[in-house]
Amino acid sequence: MSAGLAGKTAVVSGTAHGIGAGIADALRADGADVYGVDKDQADLSAPADVAGFFAGVGPVDILVNCAGGVAGQVGRPLEQVTDEDWRAVFDANLTTAFLCTRAVVPGMKERRWGRIITIASTAGLGVSKTGIQAYTSAKAAQIGFTRQMAYDLGPFGITVNCIAPGFIRSNPTTEKQWASYGPDGQAALVGGISMRRLGEPADIANGVQFFASERSSWVTGQILAIDGGHD
Repeated sequence: MSAGLAGKTAVVSGTAHGIGAGIADALRADGADVYGVDKDQADLSAPADVAGFFAGVGPVDILVNCAGGVAGQVGRPLEQVTDEDWRAVFDANLTTAFLCTRAVVPGMKERRWGRIITIASTAGLGVSKTGIQAYTSAKAAQIGFTRQMAYDLGPFGITVNCIAPGFIRSNPTTEKQWASYGPDGQAALVGGISMRRLGEPADIANGVQFFASERSSWVTGQILAIDGGHD
């Protein structure tokens, strides 16, 4: 086990499935004391739940905003998207990141050290293969939030960065999406990746480990696409 994060407390949201769980495991391997949280434990889009969870954790050195997803939705024409559907996706992705970040910032400012890492998506850099307009928009908003917070928090010794993963089979939703492509679509997707393979949760965790470490102490406001070189 690496001792690079020994003595640091980390919170990782969205740990019920592959990417979040992989990130939590990687930070533990680096020596951090890791608290994972998912929607079954707390509604991270509800201010009271967020305040209660973080009160039980205490001071946080590293926050990984990995909670998100499509809120059980599929792609539809915009005119068929309800107000509730739109808000559900934004709450799952952007509101959770906002509330969790707000919860940890005072302590990080006081200690003049912190690492905040948000897991967005390459959908936020372009378009989403899901066709879910709110998802693409929320992921783009996470990227904007990252850049603004990096600017605001840099003077306090806090770095704020973002990872934009490509397609990774990491949960029931992505498994359904993968199956929907069929053999030809799956081959086309993999063929459009320079590395000619799908990513693994560990690939994303590698980026988080860098952003959480002292090696990245002068890196902030950055958006790292980890997508195998997707076209």
